[in-house]
Amino acid sequence: MRTLVLSDIHGNWPALEAVAAVPHDSVLCLGDVVGYGPQPGECLRWLRASHASIVQGNHDRSVADGVPPRCRLDFEWLAAATQHIARRQLTDEETAFLRALPRTLDLVLDGRKVLLLHATPADPLYNYLGPDRDKWRTALARIEADLVLVGHTHLPFHFQFGDVHVLNPGSLGQPKDGDPRAAYAVIEDGAPKLARAAYPVERTIDALGEARLDPAAFGALSALLRTGRAGGGEPDPAD
Repeated sequence: MRTLVLSDIHGNWPALEAVAAVPHDSVLCLGDVVGYGPQPGECLRWLRASHASIVQGNHDRSVADGVPPRCRLDFEWLAAATQHIARRQLTDEETAFLRALPRTLDLVLDGRKVLLLHATPADPLYNYLGPDRDKWRTALARIEADLVLVGHTHLPFHFQFGDVHVLNPGSLGQPKDGDPRAAYAVIEDGAPKLARAAYPVERTIDALGEARLDPAAFGALSALLRTGRAGGGEPDPAD
């Protein structure tokens, strides 16, 4: 059994296409299908056609319910500048689908208990907790699962505490760890593994150009996609 674990796709269809080509039997998605990127409609339709198990992310809720995504201040303006893309591309039924997504999901995969969520067990939508081993040990203290899958920070990591694993596949559509390739993970026969896939970044940027964004927003997002770094500087832990 080979399962793709995807998170923070953010409307980046060329990146999703590249990862979708990886042989797999099932798909798990940890939220934020939409936001920032130019083709959220294609991404959501592929996930649904693939019968993916999906939990809601903060940007999914923002688009569905018209509420702020509560991302960091220097990304709020980018979220606002691109939210019209999802509103134009998604049907009412698709928006309702995002609204109805669960915030946590318990599954059994290869005989192991798996918990899916976007952010943290205490706050599945909004709390940021990056690759901090000690804080994750505390966050998982009362969790009854063999594998906890999270996203939100756009930073990949994998920690093990006894028999419990926590894995963040990183962002498929908007990496922020200095590597612009699409980040994802694979679970094969119960074993999780982080992975990357190169994709045609310029196709995504061209699609952003067709969305007629504010020039500043287009420039910031293009630079982030090309470098995997917010503002072209250090890897950024914010969503």
